[in-house]
Amino acid sequence: MSPRKANLESSIYLGSDGQWHGRVTMGTKNDGSPDRRHRSAKTETEIKRKVKELERQRDQGRATKASRAPTVARWMETYLTDIASLTLKPRSLDDYWSKTRNDIVPGVGQYRLDKLQPEHLERMYLAMLDAGHAPSHVVKVHRILSRALKIAHRRRMISENVATLVDPPSVDETEANPFTQEESKAFLEAAAKRPTFMRWIVGVGMGFRQGETLGLRWPYVDLEAELFHPKWQLQRLTWRHGCADPHACGERLHRFAPCPPKCAAHKSYKRGCPKPCTKTCTKHASTCPDRKGGGLAFTRPKTKKSQNPVPIPPVFIPFLHEHKARQEEMRATAGDLWEDHQVVFSRPDGRPLDPRQDYEEFKELLAEAGIADRRLYDGSRHTAGTILNELGVDMPTIMEILRHTQISQTRRYVKGRSHLSKDAMRRMGEFFVPADSTPDPGPESGPTETTTETTSTRTARSRRRRRIR
Repeated sequence: MSPRKANLESSIYLGSDGQWHGRVTMGTKNDGSPDRRHRSAKTETEIKRKVKELERQRDQGRATKASRAPTVARWMETYLTDIASLTLKPRSLDDYWSKTRNDIVPGVGQYRLDKLQPEHLERMYLAMLDAGHAPSHVVKVHRILSRALKIAHRRRMISENVATLVDPPSVDETEANPFTQEESKAFLEAAAKRPTFMRWIVGVGMGFRQGETLGLRWPYVDLEAELFHPKWQLQRLTWRHGCADPHACGERLHRFAPCPPKCAAHKSYKRGCPKPCTKTCTKHASTCPDRKGGGLAFTRPKTKKSQNPVPIPPVFIPFLHEHKARQEEMRATAGDLWEDHQVVFSRPDGRPLDPRQDYEEFKELLAEAGIADRRLYDGSRHTAGTILNELGVDMPTIMEILRHTQISQTRRYVKGRSHLSKDAMRRMGEFFVPADSTPDPGPESGPTETTTETTSTRTARSRRRRRIR
């Protein structure tokens, strides 16, 4: 009779099926029963290798939990609902949900976490690129999935984060295209004809982000100290269902068939017809009677540095006083219809400006000023940083004005100008070769008559050389 195995000692034996079997005690399950795991192989050497690997994971504390791993789709829902929602800003969380719904779940959602392989991610990324997604979009999806798998690995749900074994596509950094000084003046001249003139003065002249500008409120504007305190930003968030059954809540809006080639129902949609609903669609939260967390909302800026006060140019102060007086007139005209949100830039009824309408107005002003198409960021933060640099402001000061956390980020915002480079090289040349030492080619550019060098000319030339040295 064979002696009894000691605690945590593994068993290896040849089964009646001709296979070698190994059983390893990994600890205890949640219910207190022993966690005994099984491995099988065709040869004794192979089963010993598998058993040793399990024992190594157990001894190093890297063994996965004794439960069936969830699918990627189920884990992403758990991660976004219970984990990421505690740390992410609302707008970032919306972006995570969007990319999970539209890219991760359709691509690899049905795989179990412990069965997910690098090849699955590579095929998903290639399919996304073939579908027309930008490489930057694919990289964002990769980072979201990698973060979720990292948390699963920490909790010993999987033995390895396979996203770390995959290289996402390379991304070419988008080149900034800020306004020139002439374009900036032309843009603001066009904006001066509109009631939102001060909004564009702050955006272009001070480099505020769109959300920071639209979310600026009077209690955070110190006109005496000439300081803006950007403590809040205005953002449009996605509505979420507050009911128990999101699929049934949006039943009347579900549309499972794709639109015909020439769809008249969505011809006004700028991004084309929406995609058909999935069989388990939980969208349409904007119509939920118990909806929550969406619409225009005031949120905190992403970093603490973004909340640092920004000096107001003194020349802007009279314009701000005048703007505040006009807003008080609008308040008196609106009467009981006025909604007091204390925003600096408001609609006639006191509500904040809509970011979508603000973006459309920016495009209209570009056309009115005769400026080529730009991103909103190019016309605000990139423009402010570049013009400050052209005015001779040093990088650390620009970094403080734009409230960046790293100066390398500021350098990406500031774009050099060719005329400034040309002027710099002109001054460099004048430093080495003064202007009065440049030979005079004469009135004509043709060949000149050779003259005999005299003592006086040699002396003058030596004097010039000493001056250059």
